[in-house]
Amino acid sequence: MFSRILSLFGGDSTFKTELPEADARNALGALMVRAAKADHAYLFEEVEQIDAVLGKLYDLNPVEAAKMRAGCEKLEEEMPKTEELAGILHDAISQSDREAAVSALWSVVFADGVEHEEEDQLLHAVEAALGVSPEVSKQLHDIEMAKLPKKRT
Repeated sequence: MFSRILSLFGGDSTFKTELPEADARNALGALMVRAAKADHAYLFEEVEQIDAVLGKLYDLNPVEAAKMRAGCEKLEEEMPKTEELAGILHDAISQSDREAAVSALWSVVFADGVEHEEEDQLLHAVEAALGVSPEVSKQLHDIEMAKLPKKRT
């Protein structure tokens, strides 16, 4: 027993947690994590937004949403292809839900108040994989962008 406890602190690579199922819920969570990390900075505001979206979409309390996000972080690391994650969503949800997913992804991108080119590229790839038209995508982008606090001059 003592060796198992020590292995937790010693970086023993045999201790792994289970990945969540690669279903539509977790795929969307993993895509939100990927969108947040696209600019090479995974900020508190983005984590907070992911938790809020997961909580709202799936009627989760804050602890449940944080646990789900943590699982989605693991799934995001294990599934290197964005198209695979988006494909899971595409096959499991309706067109209107795909558009809602794109809106949720843009809300995560804008959570830190800055839009980066890497985030745009990722979101456009996801939009295409989900079959959301460029026109609808632009509308969803603009709606989420309008929610940003206005800068004071």
